[in-house]
Amino acid sequence: MSDVWNTPLTPLAFLRRSAEVFPDRTAIVYGERRRSYAGFAAEVTRVAHALRGSGVRPGDRVAYLLPNVPEMLVAHFAVPLAGAVLVAVNTRLATEEVRAILDHSGAKVLVVDAALHPTVAPVAAELKTVEEIITVVDPMAPGDGTGSGVTYDDLLARGTDEPLAWTVADETSCISINYTSGTTGRPKGVQYSHRGAYLNSFGEVLHSGHTFDSVYLWTLPMFHCNGWCTPWAVTAIGGTHVCLREVRGDVIWGLISEHGVTHLNGAPTVVTTIVRAPEAVPLERRITITTAGAPPSPTTIGQAERMGFRIVHVYGLTETYGPYSVNQYQREWDALEPDQRATRQARQGVGMVCAERLRVVDPDMADVPADGVTMGEVVMRGNNVMLGYYDDPAATEAAFAGGWFHSGDLGVMHPDGYVELRDRAKDVVVSGGENISTIEVEQAVVSHPAVLEAAVVGVPDEQWGERPKAFVVLVDGEAATPEEIISHVRSKIARYKAPKAVEIVEALPKTSTGKVQKFELREREWAGESSRVRG
Repeated sequence: MSDVWNTPLTPLAFLRRSAEVFPDRTAIVYGERRRSYAGFAAEVTRVAHALRGSGVRPGDRVAYLLPNVPEMLVAHFAVPLAGAVLVAVNTRLATEEVRAILDHSGAKVLVVDAALHPTVAPVAAELKTVEEIITVVDPMAPGDGTGSGVTYDDLLARGTDEPLAWTVADETSCISINYTSGTTGRPKGVQYSHRGAYLNSFGEVLHSGHTFDSVYLWTLPMFHCNGWCTPWAVTAIGGTHVCLREVRGDVIWGLISEHGVTHLNGAPTVVTTIVRAPEAVPLERRITITTAGAPPSPTTIGQAERMGFRIVHVYGLTETYGPYSVNQYQREWDALEPDQRATRQARQGVGMVCAERLRVVDPDMADVPADGVTMGEVVMRGNNVMLGYYDDPAATEAAFAGGWFHSGDLGVMHPDGYVELRDRAKDVVVSGGENISTIEVEQAVVSHPAVLEAAVVGVPDEQWGERPKAFVVLVDGEAATPEEIISHVRSKIARYKAPKAVEIVEALPKTSTGKVQKFELREREWAGESSRVRG
């Protein structure tokens, strides 16, 4: 009798339902290609059978090295439908980095885009566990568009249309492994469960405001936290996925106009790319941008909203399926001045409806005062926290010390219960005994009208130990001197927090998901100061 109310949760159920309820609705758009929901489910079924026919068994890992093309979307359902675990690999990694992930995950099959095949080719014969490499030939890809060896069409030919059960026996089993960016060490494999992915998908639907009229543009990499679970979320609501091979401002604006895009996700750098593109125009209808990956500045939020975008600010990590908290908008904020409202919206907020509340704790795991000043570490737990790091029990144990997942992010708790990040623990600048938030300084720098982007790190200082330094990218066609920028910052925040120096650069070093790699800037500045180098 208990089975009546104990059906295991899995996002596979979302595609089953949408294929039944919306069989003829357009599910996927990519160039001239279109897939209905019935066709989407049929291709997923065929690929799942094909993977099984290729020797994939329950629990095996299947790796995909693809951009945001339809085959990558299909993989989010086909791999778990075959009983396997999806490993979506960062498409911008170097050969040795890809090899490390394939070997560590123990991937049995690798599906790779033809344009990315050269990344794998030098080590193809040396991979420890990969038994077969399957190439996806995309007519819209750069280069000659040719594959190597077994193609995706060959894989499809192995499949059948025989129905499969869109269920799992154990909802806590692993549906995917996502590797951290590894900017400060060896990437770790973060394990997601069917249950966690299912519940996080509902959070994405609710907080981003998806409906069955949603037209979602894939500006966020699907390899990043499984696209924040959005492959499953948009499918659950019966929306349309508009696939995008490359994030470019002109292409994005063209697709917005052509397909009536209603939603997209991305880091603040993606938001900047969109609003600063030469093709940018005020919107005739509102588009929702859900942003995370780095705290967006109030300036960026204000710019986007003046163009007609609705900004939903979320916060999370790879270890929390992407978004865990949301800056829940309050109607009374409507009465605030635009700058004040944008400052409120730049906070990381409160736990999503599918998550437990965020905590900010001291080293003894006690909650810090909710005064908006006292810093502590942000910790989380619940359904939307990873199962653990794959094949790394020591790192898993350390991450869950005290029964909560430790984010490594420092923040404050405001009196209204909203959390605001102040820094990564490794990034905070300690100057003369005072903690300086690089995020606070960056937001002050970016508020200068000539500044496009900024990154702040601590650099050596004989008197204070270290002081902030800002690396700044200017808006095309704009000019500002370091002295002008420093003077501007001093008008916004306390003088001791202002940068010691400003360096104008053409670009900031970033990960493939838009996060600034501050360690590169820090290492350069601290070269020769090895006895004082901070982690």
